[in-house]
Parts: sequence; C-alpha cells; structure tokens
Amino acid sequence: MKRVWIGLGVLVVLFVGAVLAWRYVDRENVAPTALPGASSAAASWDAAYVPQPVEGAIAPHPWLAAVGNGTMHGDGYQSDVHPASGPMGAAYQVRSRRAGNGMIRQCATFVYRSDGKPIAMCGGLAGFRLVLLDPDSLEMLASYELPMRPSSFQAFVKRDLSVVMNDTSGGAYLFLDNRDRVVLADSNQVIQRIATRQVNGQWQFVVDASWDMTPYVPHDCQNYDNWFPTGECDMLTTIMPDMEGRYWWVTRYGRVGTLAAEGSVVGHITLPGEEIQNAFAVDDKAVYIITDQAQYAFTAGADGKPRILWRHPYDRGTTTKVGSINRGSGTTPTLLGDRYITFTDNADGRINLIVLRRGELAEGERREICRVPMFSQGASATDNSMIGIGRSILLENNSGYASSFAQKDWDAIAGGVTRVDIRADESGCDMVWTSPLKVPSVVAKLSQANGVAYYYSFDPAPDGGQDWSVVGLDFRTGKQVLKVPTGRGSAFDNNWASLSIAPNGDLYVGVKRGLLQVRPAARH
Repeated sequence: MKRVWIGLGVLVVLFVGAVLAWRYVDRENVAPTALPGASSAAASWDAAYVPQPVEGAIAPHPWLAAVGNGTMHGDGYQSDVHPASGPMGAAYQVRSRRAGNGMIRQCATFVYRSDGKPIAMCGGLAGFRLVLLDPDSLEMLASYELPMRPSSFQAFVKRDLSVVMNDTSGGAYLFLDNRDRVVLADSNQVIQRIATRQVNGQWQFVVDASWDMTPYVPHDCQNYDNWFPTGECDMLTTIMPDMEGRYWWVTRYGRVGTLAAEGSVVGHITLPGEEIQNAFAVDDKAVYIITDQAQYAFTAGADGKPRILWRHPYDRGTTTKVGSINRGSGTTPTLLGDRYITFTDNADGRINLIVLRRGELAEGERREICRVPMFSQGASATDNSMIGIGRSILLENNSGYASSFAQKDWDAIAGGVTRVDIRADESGCDMVWTSPLKVPSVVAKLSQANGVAYYYSFDPAPDGGQDWSVVGLDFRTGKQVLKVPTGRGSAFDNNWASLSIAPNGDLYVGVKRGLLQVRPAARH
C-alpha cells in the first residue's frame, strides 16, 4: 500500500508540474500568430441579395452591456441577434489568432466593451483565459488566467476528453455588465467581477469584487489535490443579472441561487435530480432556467429566495444523443418580444421545437403554443440555442457531431437549418423554410441590420479533411447568399464555440486553436 501511495504522489507531482509548465509555455503572445492552413479561396456573394432589416425588438437590459455585446448569445433575451450589419460583399480579409503558444486552446465566448474592443474567453485543459484584443491588429492588450477545472484532471485520470467537453463550468457563460466589467463564476466556486483598465498606458484586467460561493455549493470534486472525494461535487455554470441588478447563479446539479447587489447570498434552492447545463434568459418579469427535465420561470421573493412561477416539463427522451451534452434540452431558452419563450426538447427520433407563452395566462389559455418536430427521424439533435426575433425562430441541427477530438465519421453529420414562425393568432407555428446546410456545432448569429444569418460549415476536402467556411443565409428565404472560406483542418474546427458580430460589423468565430476574424478587405 505504501508503494501505491508513493506512486499516486508521483502522478500528482507530474500532473501539477505539467500544468504549471503548460501554463508557462502557453502564455499569450502580444502579437497575433496566424493559424496554419488558412484558405486562399475567394469568397462568394449573391450580388442580387438586397439587405433588409429584420423586424422585432430586443429589450435592453439595464445591468448588461448594449444589446448584442453582453453575453455569448448577445443579450438578456439570449436571442443570438446582433444589431450591427455583418459582412457582405465578395472581398474579405480573414485573419486568425492562435490562442496561446502551445497546446489546444479555443475561444468560445465574445463580448464587446463600450469602445468596441472584444473580450474573448479562451479555454484549454490548463484553465480558461480572458483576453482583451485590439480589433484592428488582433494584438493582445491584456490577459487574465482563471483556475483549472476539476474536469481537466478527471480527463487526465480517465484518459477521456469527453469529461471536459461535457463540462460547462469555469466561466464560459459569463456576462459583460453596463460598466464594461466581466462577471463570471470560476471553477473554484468564486463569482468574480473583473474590470479592464489602463494603468500607465497599459491595459490590465483587475478584480473589482469577488464572492466565495463554497458555503452554498458543495465542491468535493476529484482533482489533483483530492484524489478520493467522498462528498458531493457540484459546479457553478452560469451567472446573469436580473432587472434589479441581483445576480442569479445556477449549478450543474440543480442549484439555483441569487446574490444581492451588496454582496451577500440571499437565497438558494435545489431542484432535486435535475441538471442545468445551459445559460438562462431574463426579462422584467422573471428568470427563465431550463433543466434536463423542464423549463422554469423564477422570481425572487422579498427574502431573495428563488420562487417558481411556473414549470413546464418536456419530453427528455431515453438517451443522450450524439450532438448533445446530456439527456435533456440542448438549448438555452430564447425570449421573443414580450410574450414568447422557445427551446427544444430531447424527444427520441426527432426533437421538437417548443414555443410557450411566458407571462400570466388569461382564462382558457394554454401555456404551450406549438410543438414542432424538427429535422429527420433518427438524425435530429441540437446543443445550441436558436436565433429568435419577432415571431421567427431559426434552429440548426447538430446531430452526428461529437467534438473535434472525437469525430470520426463526418458523413454522420446530418445538417439542416430551419426557420419556424409563430402564427399571428397564436394557433400554432409553421415551418417557413429549410436549408440543407451542415452546421456541426456553432452558436450562430443573425444580423438584424442586413437580414443575414451567419453559420460556420464545412465541405469535404480532397485530402479527406474538412474545408471550413463562414456561410450566410437569407433570413427571409433560407437561400445561401455568402460563403467565406476560412481554412482547412482541425485547427479551424469550431468545436462548439460561438460566432459573434462586433458593433463595427466584424465577425468573430471561435475555433479549436483560437479565433477567426472576418472583415471587409477595405479595412485592411
């Protein structure tokens, strides 16, 4: 037994040493390093396309950055709609920035300061990293390291990277507030509020405030310093402000809580046996959280404790599909206007797009407006939130895609993008169009200004690999109007990261080895 403990001690030392060395080697270069394999192919653009703004309002959030700038999905409605006009035309500059110097690190989330500078959250096995970028040069202005997630160690011990891919904790579901501060929950169960400031002409990330949540979230997780846990392991995943500025937080295993503006935890509850792996939406009446079993609307009582306004169960199916993170909905709930909320279930065979009335119901009203089967039998799954604006919903099919680490059969990716509209009389929903575009994993975005929905897709390459591209679909018809080749190979695989449109119209895409920027060639 003594030899066993000595052996375990050696492994711990080796692992910790490797992580420390990795962090040292994987420091962020100030100047950008381009990803190898960039495409030289010309972009294609449908010259007959007439840009047309998309109707629909997204309420601004008083405690978030401007609409389009504040979360992975853009805003408090989690609409995935950006006000800015995204790339159009046939002449583009496609630039890339490798995240870190050595190991795999991808940038999954983009938010934008009030001066237009992007802040990217870039994750790797050694931990997450915030990076402030100059949008014109892609130079790093500042960086901030976050602690390593326990899932990294668990993946090392189990030799299974899916442990990491199925973990949404650590800071990816952050938000940027109305004062340009990033707020996130790190893997040490600390909520951090982080400002960006210039000190002697140099940009820095500075911790503005922090709150230790370990008294409320059990965290006896297997890690390099805790090989044989005996207690409960849970992880903070998402944090968002409500309309009063109160922070709401959730954990993977069903804890829902609030944090008062003055910094004291004022209430929390547990949803027994339910799992939360998505972000959540907010409006002026409720906080909308989806678990692997039901869609909820919460409000806070006078004591700050979360209270359930309503609960709507859905068909969670019998299995976790390829293209999904757990046995439950893969979508962050999306709010449309002041009346609707939409999400998908995990029904066997074909998932359903579900639309509910989200407010108080009038006499005789049912909460559910429609339940629409999506895509093809046996090839229907999504782990990305829909685009939602007005009465229209755009949903992509991720069925068949596991991750850039695990994908073997690229022909198994079924593809498909569908637009569904809510009828004006609320008697149901109708499919407007369907595109066969293959969209393995990206968090897609709609430009409200020009009516183009931007996706990230691939074509089989002659060498057996993949040629990746940004593809634009006409919101009105589903017709492809834009294709911008980006690169070939695994480095350009999106691997579940987001696409984002900056306030100036530049488009960013997170990829396996960093990020891409697509902008008009005239800006070069």
